[in-house]
Amino acid sequence: MAKNTIEPESHLFSGWLIISACLLLLLSFGYRSGFGLFVKPITEANGWGREVISVALAVQNLCWGIVAVFAGGMADRFGNVKVIVAGTICYALGMLLMSGVDNPWMLNASTGLLVGAGVAGTSFGIILPAMARAVGEERRQWALGLGTAAGSLGQFAVVPMAQLLIDAFGWSMALNILAGSSLAMALLAMPLAPYSGKQEAVQQIDGQTVPQALQEAMGHRSYVLLVSGFFVCGFHVAFITAHMPAFLTDIGFDATVGAWSISIIGLCNVFGAYLSGILSGRILKRHVLVFIYLSRAVAITVFLLIPYSLISVVVFSAVMGFLWLATVPATSGLVAVMFGTRYMALLYGVVFLGHQIGSFIGVWLGGWLYDRSGSYDAVWWLAVALGIMAAIVHWPIKEHPIGRLATHSA
Repeated sequence: MAKNTIEPESHLFSGWLIISACLLLLLSFGYRSGFGLFVKPITEANGWGREVISVALAVQNLCWGIVAVFAGGMADRFGNVKVIVAGTICYALGMLLMSGVDNPWMLNASTGLLVGAGVAGTSFGIILPAMARAVGEERRQWALGLGTAAGSLGQFAVVPMAQLLIDAFGWSMALNILAGSSLAMALLAMPLAPYSGKQEAVQQIDGQTVPQALQEAMGHRSYVLLVSGFFVCGFHVAFITAHMPAFLTDIGFDATVGAWSISIIGLCNVFGAYLSGILSGRILKRHVLVFIYLSRAVAITVFLLIPYSLISVVVFSAVMGFLWLATVPATSGLVAVMFGTRYMALLYGVVFLGHQIGSFIGVWLGGWLYDRSGSYDAVWWLAVALGIMAAIVHWPIKEHPIGRLATHSA
């Protein structure tokens, strides 16, 4: 079998990649997870309803998903460093323009399009494939879990810091500071270069092209099920990230409780994502995903049925945290199992597009229904139903390589 140009056993070099990749994901997801803190300040400053900023955040998620497909293809073709640097520039520029927004068009362009493209260029779809290549197949799930956990640690570390900046300097200056600090992501991209998809000798297997890889994947039933199921993860995560802070203030809690709720989710998901990565290497990944989605449905149901209190908010945030991005190691691992790592960035990007369509609907629907009913209840119960549906969808997934790869391995 063909070998990678850079040996996974180069522990020192791959170690630097793991550290840089984790720090990069920490920053990228930390910034992105804090946008819910700006919902009320921006809407109050401009006299808007929540649907206005909900649309912008929905556009962000949709743009993130669409650009992720192309960014994954570009990373596989030209290397991940160029994609990450371009994503960093978009990210920083988007937050900078967001700090002075005074009309919905500028909000959609900055918070929506630019930040969405920035996250696409600096997040899981670009970083995790490099980590998977660096450590070899036997440690792949460990690396995927570690990278996902690092993103969650950013949610824990950056969101409270963003709230402190808002309290100290106001929401506009806080965004300027965050925009400046985001440029560090470009420097952290450099150690990833040797593990770009373009440098894999395995790309010569069967001479497969990008269109052929996409056609093969979309004709594979288990892959299509994976795309549809990941839609639900996006709905859950984006709705809660964008609307949980405002939801908690609506029911009487201080704004800092909303920030700490998102932060607790991030902290607990450090452990949940890492554990998911370990378990996904030992038991069927589809079983991990079925458990996660059913558990989310149960957690939301209990949260809605018991009286709201600080304890219930903390417990709900912790439980959801353990389940938050725990879907990513198993989902990305399934892509690698089915199709290998050559076009993993591209094919995971397509799966992630399903996730982001769910994110778009979750964020937008939350704001739209709130402005018309004054409540988030309908969206919460829809999230419960979708969790059950996702568990059903993942159950039939077949966890083995496609025939072409199985034949080649044999």
